[in-house]
Order: sequence, then structure tokens, then C-alpha cells
Amino acid sequence: MKILGLSAHYHDAAAALLIDGMPVAAVQEERLSRRKNDAAFPIGAIEYCLDHAGIEPKDLDAVVFYEKPMLKFDRVLTMALRTFPRSYHAFPQAIKNMLGEKAWVRGVITSQLGLPGRKVLFTEHHQSHAAATFLTAPTERAAILTADGVGEWATLTVGRGERGPAGTRIAIDREIRFPHSLGMLYSTFTAYLGFPVNEGEYKVMGLAAYGEPSMTDAVWRLIRRTTDGAFRLDLDYFEFHSSARRSYSDKFVALFGPPRNRYEPIDFASAEGRRFADIAASVQRVLEDVLVDLARDLHQRTGLKDLCLGGGVALNGVANARILRESGFARVFVPPAPGDAGCALGAALWADRLHFGQPDRAVPDHPFWGPEPDGAALARIGTEDGLPCDMPDDAELIEDTARDLAAGRIVGWMEGRCEFGPRALGHRSLLAAPHDAATRDRLNRDIKYREEFRPFAPVVLEDEADRYFELPPGGARLARFMSGVFPVRPEWRERLAAVTHVDGTARVQTITRDFASRLYDLVAAYGRISGVPVLLNTSLNLAGEPIVCSAEEGYSTFRRSGIDVLVAGNTRLRKRGQDTQPTVDIEEVA
Repeated sequence: MKILGLSAHYHDAAAALLIDGMPVAAVQEERLSRRKNDAAFPIGAIEYCLDHAGIEPKDLDAVVFYEKPMLKFDRVLTMALRTFPRSYHAFPQAIKNMLGEKAWVRGVITSQLGLPGRKVLFTEHHQSHAAATFLTAPTERAAILTADGVGEWATLTVGRGERGPAGTRIAIDREIRFPHSLGMLYSTFTAYLGFPVNEGEYKVMGLAAYGEPSMTDAVWRLIRRTTDGAFRLDLDYFEFHSSARRSYSDKFVALFGPPRNRYEPIDFASAEGRRFADIAASVQRVLEDVLVDLARDLHQRTGLKDLCLGGGVALNGVANARILRESGFARVFVPPAPGDAGCALGAALWADRLHFGQPDRAVPDHPFWGPEPDGAALARIGTEDGLPCDMPDDAELIEDTARDLAAGRIVGWMEGRCEFGPRALGHRSLLAAPHDAATRDRLNRDIKYREEFRPFAPVVLEDEADRYFELPPGGARLARFMSGVFPVRPEWRERLAAVTHVDGTARVQTITRDFASRLYDLVAAYGRISGVPVLLNTSLNLAGEPIVCSAEEGYSTFRRSGIDVLVAGNTRLRKRGQDTQPTVDIEEVA
């Protein structure tokens, strides 16, 4: 059975293809269109998936869209009527948006792919999130918690799942409905702090570490716990449900003060800079407290040892780590693509296991479902531009690259199929030595072109992780897809300065050889040189651009930034005039 899952028309459009219950391809449209967070109908991603499998649209048994458009239209129309006349100005645009492609998805799919309408199916948005996290996790029984801004009506769901030879079952027990939303609460503060919604939430989390949660009482005035353990937003502080102009109200501004001008840099030496950091720390603390309470209640009610987290809120690694430490669950699973892009895979899995009743199959425990780079193309382009290019064997490449990293060079690392999800986990990565804060500053200033307060993540051999980081039981698993933030051990913080955030934490990625063998070998080789098997790992892209996908895009990024070495497969390019002697002080870091 061949099932294509799709997400589109909000943000992070994607396609994922299942054949006989197993993923064979999945990619976000932005990786192919080069438009960050591309929400368009993912025709490029669809073509990639079908081409990779060598099939035509007519060969598909079903195409599954990740949410129910008419149920979403019901929510948009209902909220416009409920909030009238405040929604007067936003209503025409909202209706125009919905009555464009968004409401007629079945027709769009049938016309684009030439399929009969009976082959087009729909799941609910949070069903897709639940399937994406539970049916890809290595567990047969787990509690499930999904949270995001909003799907159709649901903004948060809890339930449980079971899978095995007897079949698959996902039961969603409870849900919280729009406009009461943890995702919208956090996004409102994201907008207030001058960052783009659906992209700047990472910045709020990074900014929070510079502040004190001194304004949690004020945040708790916006969100109130209910007697049944859920929560409600005080809508007097918000406008996201009634206006397209902004998401917070005048009452919100009266409580927290003037919003940040997005064009003004944050100066932590100023009172305003500290105020913004304190606000970020306060909403982060409240978000964590609510999630931990919900997860703890779910653990007590289900008695299960595993929790599967999904939805965009599951990208908050600080909250995820607290859930693992404090909720009672022994293991917490977050998929590599917990947001809407991952819903393409979730929708396909839901249809396969639950709609068609196909037998359960364990999904490979990695995110590498996208296109591969063409090393020969990179060699051709680089040679035409007169750059030093060679193609060493694996052993030489690994050892040379480890020496380059020890010499303080920044390496663009492209290997195999690109990651499905927002994080570079070793196939489209920028790698650097983790020891010197100057490396972090150089990456922010000369390559990533982003705010200096944003941290970088470390990748560490899983067997060595406890030496450098304070991982709780189950922490290594949560760190497999870089989904948890954990303390760096105090004695290593100075010597891992490039990957240690201001509060002494790091968003750790643990790696095993079966996950990404060449990156594992590279980290190990670097460890033999430096005494520390840890590297800085961040995504291979520039500010405002999607993570690179092809070798050509990697080359463009290499030429437009301060990257020193670019590797795609076994093809290696260097910039001219490089000394290959290590600069890492081995005695200092060992």
C-alpha cells in the first residue's frame, strides 16, 4: 500500500511517502523551494517523494491531508462571529484566505495529482501530531501529549496509544480548544518581544536564560488553571483571536510595558534589555509549569512509563527536560519533526495503521528521509571557481576533518539524505570546536548572521555524554534528536564555552554509530586529538534561509559566509591559504 501524507497552507508544508507501512521519503517544501517556512502546496516535495520511490501519482492508494479544512473553516467563522465587531476588519481577509486553496484541498490535490477524489483522505490536526510522535517512537504503549498554536479547534490533546501484533490504537481522551492555547500564549510573547511568530520562539527560549522569572505573577494573570486541571487564557490580554493586526491587547501592554522594537538590538546592560529578558524568562517558566503539571497528571492517570510529545510546543527543549525530570515518566520521546511538517508523516501513518488497519511496523529511528547531495556536482562547481578540491577516502577524510576542526576551522558537513524536521542532526550541519567562546561569536557574526545571545548545540558520543553533561535517566534518549536542554557539568563549562549557554546549559545531541556513522567517527576522531569527543553542531544555513539541501546550495552558503571547509560525501572544498596545524591546546581540554 502506497500512502502520501501532506501538510500545507499554514506553515512548514511537507510531503511524506509510506510504502507498505514504512517511510521511504519525506521532505519539507522549504528545502526545495528555498523559501523559509514555505506554506505552499508542496508540489516539489511530492515530486521528490514519488521520484525517489519510482512511482507515479496513479500508483498511490491514498493521499492524506494533515487536517480537516472545513472544520478549520468552522473555527475561523465561529471566532469571527463571536468576537464581532472587533473582528470586523480581520473577517474579510480571514474568509478570503479560507475560501482560497485552504478550504478546497480535496480539489487541489485531485487536480494537481490527477487522482479521483475518493483517494483523498483527511485526519484531524492533532491526530496527525499524535501519530507522528507515537508511531515513530520505539515503544508499544505510551501516553501522548500534543500541544501547538491551533489546528482545527484543538490546541492541546492528551491520550494514550498501543501498538503491536494485535493492531494499533490511539485514543485521545481530552482536548483544550482554541482560543485557549499554550502555543498562542508563547507566540504572543514572541511577537511582543519583536521576533517573528512560528520562527522566533527559539529566540524567546534563548533569551529567557539571560533573565529572571520575576514577572511570573503577571504572566499568571493571562493564563489561569481550571478545576479540572486544564487552563484558560484571559482573552482581555489578547487579540490573536479577533484581529490580524497584532496578537496582544492594550491591556497586555499596560501590564508588561511597551513592546520591543524588532529593529533595536537587545542590550542586556540596559534596563529595557533586562526587562525583555525577564519577560522571556517568566513566560518560559509558566509554560514549563503548566506542561509539567499536565504531564504529571497524565502519568498518574495512565500509569505508563513512556510519554510521546508532539506539536510545535514540543520544540521547547527546556520544557521537555523538565517534563522528563519531574513528571514521573521514565522516557520522553519527541520526534525529529514534532511540528506541522511532521504531520505529513503522521497523517500517512494514521491512515495506514488506523484507517486501513495495516499491521504495525517499527519505523527506523532516524530523521534522514530527504534528498542526498551530489558530491560530483560540488567538485565540478568548486573546480570551475578555482578552489582546492579533493576526494579522499573515508578514513583520510575523517582524520583530516578532525584536524581542521582542531585547527579552529568551521566545517560545512553534508552527508547522505537530509533531515526531516527543523534541526540539523549531522547530515546538513555546521561543525566547529566547542571550546572557545570566540568560535561561538564568529559563527554568529560571520556565518549565521544572527543575535549574539542565541546558543549553539553540542553533539557528543552517547557513551561519553554523562562525563560532560548532567543527563537524568532517559536524558540520552531525549537528546537523540536534540530535544532536551541539560546542564553542562560545572567543571566543563569553561572548556566547552562555545556550546554552554549563559545559564550553564546546552541543547545536547547524543550520537550513536548506528544513527550517523560518519559523524560518529568524526566526533570520535576529534576526541582522540583534543581529548573531548564533543563538537559544536548547528544547521548549515544563513540567517533567514532554510537549511541547505543540495550540494549546490551548500556551495552557495560556503561562498557567502566564513565557512572554511565544505564536505559533501567524499568531496571536500577548502578556501585558500589554510594552515592545517591544530590550534586546540590538548593539555588544556583533556
